[in-house]
Amino acid sequence: MKTLLEIVKGVHPGKMVERELLKRNLSQRQFALSIAEHPQTLGAIIKGKRKMNTELSLKIEPELGFDEGFLMTLQVFHDIKLAKRDPNYHPDLSKINKITFWDTTFDRIDWNLMRNAVVQRIFSYGNEEEQAEITRFYGKEEVDRILSIVTLR
Repeated sequence: MKTLLEIVKGVHPGKMVERELLKRNLSQRQFALSIAEHPQTLGAIIKGKRKMNTELSLKIEPELGFDEGFLMTLQVFHDIKLAKRDPNYHPDLSKINKITFWDTTFDRIDWNLMRNAVVQRIFSYGNEEEQAEITRFYGKEEVDRILSIVTLR
């Protein structure tokens, strides 16, 4: 069974705070004042317009029953998720042979949008180093998921 962190990994910590406040029927303003924080600051975090910071997470976590560091861990995973969406984020291209993508303009591959095609191509025609790099880049679970879809067809 998955842990809570595995389930909410990548979610902005403000969403978890909002969820807990709703469960407890607390207003954002009321809660912010109870932890000696500006309501606007808490509101911005809940809306995802501001990052969670360590000082604030240490105020919120005990009040809402979260483990210490939980909200900061969520913030890190959220930051990673955003970084991976950056079009400049790609695998180590020195480990990928351009010839593997003979029918494509290699420099124009969108590594996130075309992930299924990339995984299929590398695991059909690539060498072990390329396969290892793609597995590192996308993660073993994602590669296994994509390859299982291919074998079902």
